[in-house]
Amino acid sequence: MGNFLAGDVASIVCNHPTLGDLRFEPKANESFNIDRGGIRTNDDANMITSQGKPIYQLNRVRWSVEGPIAVDFEEETDNDVKKLSASPQEGTWTITMLTGVVYKGTGKPVGDIQPDTNTAQMTLKLSGGGELEKIS
Repeated sequence: MGNFLAGDVASIVCNHPTLGDLRFEPKANESFNIDRGGIRTNDDANMITSQGKPIYQLNRVRWSVEGPIAVDFEEETDNDVKKLSASPQEGTWTITMLTGVVYKGTGKPVGDIQPDTNTAQMTLKLSGGGELEKIS
């Protein structure tokens, strides 16, 4: 049995059809949550018949990646996120881990865009349809 290896997200790159290639710098020694998307069974204690048989409700969920990135106020990192979020077109995202694992998916930034001026960081949440694919 192999070792469990974890660590930082090394880079996040978006290739967007109109905005071009944009690179974001994840904060070191911080946690990212990765949900590769796909089919989930709903967790509802009431999904059972009167005879005690379980009812399994299957739902599709979109992929998402969420964690802190560094914000350069001179380069307007947060404005790049705003432009990607406002665009009607999705970009192709590549998330590279220090372990060598690389994920790829089509989507866009979702949720709040709130940079912290004291710590020069913000939470970036990406999401898209389908599943986040492991490409290496």
